[in-house]
Amino acid sequence: MLLSIRSLTKVFPGTLALDGVDLDIAAGEIHALLGENGAGKSTLIKCLTGAYQRDGGAITLDGAPIDPKSTGQAQELGIGTVYQEVNLLPNLPVAQNLMFGREPRRFGLIDSRRTRAEAEAMLRQYGLGIDVGRDLGTYSVAIQQIVAIARAVSLSGKVLILDEPTASLDRREVEMVFDVVRDLRDRGLGIIFVSHFLDQVFELTDRVTILRNGRKIVTERTANLDRMSLIEHMLGRALEHEVTGTATDGEIKAPMLQFDGIGRAGVIQPFDLTVGQGEVVGLAGLLGSGRTETAEMLFGLRQSQDGQARDADGPLDLRNPRAAIGAGFGFAPEDRKTDGIVASLSIRENIILGLQARRGWSRPIPRAEQNRLADDYIRKLDIRTSDREKPIGELSGGNQQKAVLARWLAMNPRFLILDEPTRGIDVGAHAEILRLIEDLTAQGMSVLIISSEIDELVAVADRVIVLRDRRHVAELTGAEVTGDRIMRAIAADDEAAA
Repeated sequence: MLLSIRSLTKVFPGTLALDGVDLDIAAGEIHALLGENGAGKSTLIKCLTGAYQRDGGAITLDGAPIDPKSTGQAQELGIGTVYQEVNLLPNLPVAQNLMFGREPRRFGLIDSRRTRAEAEAMLRQYGLGIDVGRDLGTYSVAIQQIVAIARAVSLSGKVLILDEPTASLDRREVEMVFDVVRDLRDRGLGIIFVSHFLDQVFELTDRVTILRNGRKIVTERTANLDRMSLIEHMLGRALEHEVTGTATDGEIKAPMLQFDGIGRAGVIQPFDLTVGQGEVVGLAGLLGSGRTETAEMLFGLRQSQDGQARDADGPLDLRNPRAAIGAGFGFAPEDRKTDGIVASLSIRENIILGLQARRGWSRPIPRAEQNRLADDYIRKLDIRTSDREKPIGELSGGNQQKAVLARWLAMNPRFLILDEPTRGIDVGAHAEILRLIEDLTAQGMSVLIISSEIDELVAVADRVIVLRDRRHVAELTGAEVTGDRIMRAIAADDEAAA
């Protein structure tokens, strides 16, 4: 076996990111590494490439133990990585990007002629006859990816890790990159392919390993899996385990918001969406399906190329988050630590942050009002803390999430977007947040909830929109909102869905 990983373990404070993971990569194979957010894919790659130091386990390459302490050491050992965002210098010529740090020299100076010649020869191996004197950034993303692959292989040459390499490519460009990857496999490289496009996994790879919650769930030949079984492994839910929700009674909600033709090329295909008064709309789909992109488009974090949003009073301006907030929208993001909380500020300061921003910093909220708001939401949401002045970064994940929700509730939005509101929190906090959603909608607030937990959507959503490959592909309402129906819609191929 070319590369063997045994019992790989990585611990972060409060989190077991990798729990005894085994993985084998053979020479001359393309091996898919799959899993949802938090599954452990990125952590495994960083341990393998020296960006993280593992806490347990062993890695062997060509039968010899290795322990890379940096990405440079990993490259010297033979392990190269190419990411979705090309990690090269677009303002420099292709030749310089390929040969950077290894340029041939003459009399101590870079020999430009030889640098160009060697770069051209290198790219001919990949079927590229481009002008290597042109800046890399003047070429398409697909060409840039192939240049990045060529550089990684020339530096390493044993194991190539491709982390979402096709996320920004169209179909023709994908085929161009796939031809290169297949050729490298035929030359004997071991290739780890990370992607959220399941069609590409079935088209390109020889074997699949699936991670979930830091553990290896299965390794199997790709030809032995179908879409449904693969998704069941990724989500940890078999079809026969049915859950019936309490929210899906089919009641028609009075329309409150209408989105027509909202979308952007390369981000999410145009979609229409109606949101009823007091309705919970769920968004379901695998990682990369377009769930978060949909939410960001509705909240003005991403600009829609066309389309229009409206309510009963007419068109709405959603050109940026400030405008969306002014229209009565709120958005609790998936990554609360990066995009939600300000860890060094107190719970009180985090809760009043949005309301203060809407009022303007020239009109500070009186301290007594801040205290009242903070104490009110600490009590209502049962935020476990000794006092309101405690830094929010010292709270548990579930209590941080509830404080982020409190910030938006203090602004009294009519439409609240929740992206993975229960991810990474304990069971008790999970149940409290779901009860909170039910209470809010009973009071007339509308909620859009994104969740990887299908049972969660079944429990709270009146309607579920299913996304696949950055498209809204199905809508389930009332009694149709079941785990089976959602999973089948996620797994259906285009022909079955047509």
